[in-house]
Amino acid sequence: MQKTRNAPPRARAMMEALRGLGYSTAAALADIVDNSVSAGATVVRIGFAWDGLNSHISVLDDGRGMDDTELESAMRLGEKSPLEERAPNDLGRFGLGLKTASLSQCRRLTVASFREGDSICCMRWDLDALAARPDDGWLLFEGTADGSDIFLAPLSEMRSGTLVLWERLDRIVAAGYTVDDFTDLIDDVERGLAMVFHRLLQGPRPTLRLTLNGRPVDPWDPFMSGHPAKPWNSPIAKRSTPSGAVEIECHVLPHRDRLTEEEWKQSEGPEGWTAQQGFYIYRNRRLLLAGGWLGLGRGKAWNREEAHRLARIRLDIPNTADADWKIDIRKSTARLPASLRPWLTALAEDTRDRARRVFAFRGGPAPGLGNVPVDQAWRADRSRSGMRYRIDEKHPAVASVLDGAGPLLPLVKVMLRVIEETVPVQRIWLDTAENRETPRTGFSGEPPEKIKAVLTTLFEDMVGRRGMSPKEAKRTLASTEPFQNHPALVASLPDGLEVGAL
Repeated sequence: MQKTRNAPPRARAMMEALRGLGYSTAAALADIVDNSVSAGATVVRIGFAWDGLNSHISVLDDGRGMDDTELESAMRLGEKSPLEERAPNDLGRFGLGLKTASLSQCRRLTVASFREGDSICCMRWDLDALAARPDDGWLLFEGTADGSDIFLAPLSEMRSGTLVLWERLDRIVAAGYTVDDFTDLIDDVERGLAMVFHRLLQGPRPTLRLTLNGRPVDPWDPFMSGHPAKPWNSPIAKRSTPSGAVEIECHVLPHRDRLTEEEWKQSEGPEGWTAQQGFYIYRNRRLLLAGGWLGLGRGKAWNREEAHRLARIRLDIPNTADADWKIDIRKSTARLPASLRPWLTALAEDTRDRARRVFAFRGGPAPGLGNVPVDQAWRADRSRSGMRYRIDEKHPAVASVLDGAGPLLPLVKVMLRVIEETVPVQRIWLDTAENRETPRTGFSGEPPEKIKAVLTTLFEDMVGRRGMSPKEAKRTLASTEPFQNHPALVASLPDGLEVGAL
């Protein structure tokens, strides 16, 4: 018979080691909210209380709560195996999230809970107390620490529920940490939770209400659902796998020229437009992974590039697929199963291509009056020697100058050629990459009077010198880049003018 030995980990060493899993505060709190959702909570209240080194954070939910036996089980590390079958709506997996997430931020974790009709039970992990008694093993304390019972008061007003309390926030509040830093952290947490739980928070009948210091957390929808300027999203596609059905929906977001400044800033996400492109993986409508291309690519893995920043893909997996997708404890990384790579590569490639076209052509300029295609000022010429950008001489503004140049025509054409040959392509690319935004074009941000001045000059030339009727000139301008973006200004040009009146 094989000889064995019992080799349990040392409590203090193990607890301290588990603190290094790399949670951010937002990710750690998301794990706590997961437990609340799994417990049937519809309202979760998160509180940040600043008191220097004595600051604390609490999470209170109105879920079904736990009795003493259930709470002890929930506080035990590794109580459930990740291989065990879970309820369909369970957002957990490893049986570690409550402890590892909490202790990654604080040295004292207290959890109080009760079911309707029962009394409140309370237990805590206290790393400093364990350090003081290194030989006493895994000491799970009952009740709050001295002076902390006041923080449980809100729980007594509930019919049932659970309160999670973080104290001694050594991974957050350190020497030199100020109230301003604490406020910035609250903002960061709000952005993270708004993204992770947006599908539970949004819609006419949200299933979750989440507040932060009494203020509702508004959902951040990465797909800008329902926005009228959104150029494309695919039908929902499904694929069966041994671990359950996978669902995907591909999106291309509007170009900046189609959005207000506020909409553009709001839709970029916590990490910015370039970082937020790619796949958004959900389990039970809870976001696990926000952005990235999952190692897909033809030949080599795709990077997050400016040209594809408008591409975002929603991917839903069942909670039975964690092993196949290699979901980690923090729910922050995933690896694509090999069987799905060809299917997802094809869908992602199509989405990236569509996003690139929108990025390159500012969303494909909207048709002018009568659904006439828009005349663009620049064209891309491809040849064996490479790509060159040329000014289109048929563009009304260019054509007007060329037609009226007279003896200066050769000089004007030389000037246009010099402009073509000196387009600062590398500078534009570098500025776009470094500043994470596209240089402003199409009169973006210009006051209406300046746009109107340019329009009027062209309009007068079309009617006065080229003999076009005002109606025809306005129709042409309405289908000419960049004036197609300003239909109201085009419409405000005068009607019924005679050639000699200009």
